[in-house]
Amino acid sequence: MIRPHGRGPSHRAKGEVRFVDRGEGSRAKQQALRPAEAMRSFLLLLPLWGLWGVVGASDFRICAFNVQVFGESKSKNVEVMKTLVKIIARCDVCVLQEVRDSKNKAVPKLMAELNSYYRASRYDLVSSESLGRSAYQEQYVFVYRTATAEVVGQYQYPDNLPGSPDAFAREPFVVKFNAPSTAIKSFVLIPVHTSPENATIEIDALYDVFTAVRRKWRNENVMLLGDFNADCSYLPKKNRKDVRLLTDPRFLWLIGDDRDTTVRESTDCAYDRIVVEGNTFPRLIVPGSAEPFLFPAEYGLTEEQALGVSDHYPVQVSLRSGPYQKGRPVKSGPCPGLVLSPPLVLVVFWLAFS
Repeated sequence: MIRPHGRGPSHRAKGEVRFVDRGEGSRAKQQALRPAEAMRSFLLLLPLWGLWGVVGASDFRICAFNVQVFGESKSKNVEVMKTLVKIIARCDVCVLQEVRDSKNKAVPKLMAELNSYYRASRYDLVSSESLGRSAYQEQYVFVYRTATAEVVGQYQYPDNLPGSPDAFAREPFVVKFNAPSTAIKSFVLIPVHTSPENATIEIDALYDVFTAVRRKWRNENVMLLGDFNADCSYLPKKNRKDVRLLTDPRFLWLIGDDRDTTVRESTDCAYDRIVVEGNTFPRLIVPGSAEPFLFPAEYGLTEEQALGVSDHYPVQVSLRSGPYQKGRPVKSGPCPGLVLSPPLVLVVFWLAFS
């Protein structure tokens, strides 16, 4: 059974801002600041506001996003690229699926725009080779923030187990990360984009990938994520008894059946999932953080505009920050670096002109 994981008074004329010049003399001088000047000063602070949620959050966010045929053609769409950059920059690690970049032009362009737009953070990537049984092939691309995540291992699952050869249309490309600021410190990500007509077999075979990865790296902190096609007609209820990730009670499905991960208003399916196993990993996840990211509402896009980006929502989950002791996270001191938020921006603005 899938278990879902459960915002003395002073009087001044309207639009007038005053500041105090604390120079020499016993009497402070007050001088009116014209509204246009105040607006210009406020606009200078807007970039700081924009970085909130990108570099200011203390929790570590992992995302998976089916970018729907991301290649050279999509990378030429300026507005689509702006939206993709904003989505990816919210994440410390973002696993992109359905990347079709045979000429190796789209992904480098995406990384250049990402690093140019958000200069406060540096992003790097690790990717699989093109994977597929035919001429149609895709890549798994992990984009990560270098200040918070480090790649320490990668493994291309061979998909040649006896009795179940070639179970996957695109066999998982597995990456191990260190994340010093998190309570968990180290974890492994197993992504998959299943073939819809073969979803039941592929989701079940993820159990074998999980077992192989646990054995290879002796790391219990394993997360499976991506476009499983795990709902609606692709994974009918009658087939669920044949999926070990569903029948084994050790596995926790953080994105439940009740979540819609599709952009189209005419569909309501939880295709994209995040699954973890064990006792430690689930306790180190921020409660309520596992969810689809509804980017059309966040960025004011119409359905048509959003579909130009993807027909899927990204799915995301956050890990707790700080050290981990005796099975539970403990509080730590302030994280290094500037933490910015809208309230802080307003305080800075007030202090500058009061």
